[in-house]
Amino acid sequence: MTARPSALLDDLDTALLALAPVRRRILAALAEPASAAGLAAQLGLPRQNIGYHLNALEAAGLVRLAGERRKRGFTERLFVAARNHVLDPALMQAPVDPDAVEAQDRHAADHLIATASGLVRDVARMRQEAAAEGARLLTLTVETDVTFAAPADFDAFTEEVSAAVAAIARKYAAPSGRRYRLTAVAHPAVPKAGPTRN
Repeated sequence: MTARPSALLDDLDTALLALAPVRRRILAALAEPASAAGLAAQLGLPRQNIGYHLNALEAAGLVRLAGERRKRGFTERLFVAARNHVLDPALMQAPVDPDAVEAQDRHAADHLIATASGLVRDVARMRQEAAAEGARLLTLTVETDVTFAAPADFDAFTEEVSAAVAAIARKYAAPSGRRYRLTAVAHPAVPKAGPTRN
């Protein structure tokens, strides 16, 4: 049994448990199935110490039993974890009043951050569920850089993009079928790092 591609950490206690340095090393090592003895040798830690952390990780659902094998007269349990763990951004946010979100400026940075946080959480959860069912998760990402000479250009661009997306959405407004969420955002681009000098 191979590892799941990703797992969503949406519970604070579980996230804190996974973020402990030793447990992060164990989770990374368990991208492929391994036993407590194998982990101890790989990480250079005592077998009893590894066993303690494995028990805690298994109880929290962060690792799962991948199988058993006989070795030198005893049965060895093999564990596996997700290859990546996605921390739900909502764990780091104060509770949000839905009515306040609806009332605020749709172009506000706070709303963009809340939207992006929800996107991370929802897609990570759906990917996890799709992987468990052996299904594909169809997604689309479009990224580009745009340069505006003046603030008014940003406003004009926003109106054009909104109108274009609305027109395309109307074209694909089927009465039934699988519904998708399209989120378009714009924010200042992060400056590219320049060449380093020796």
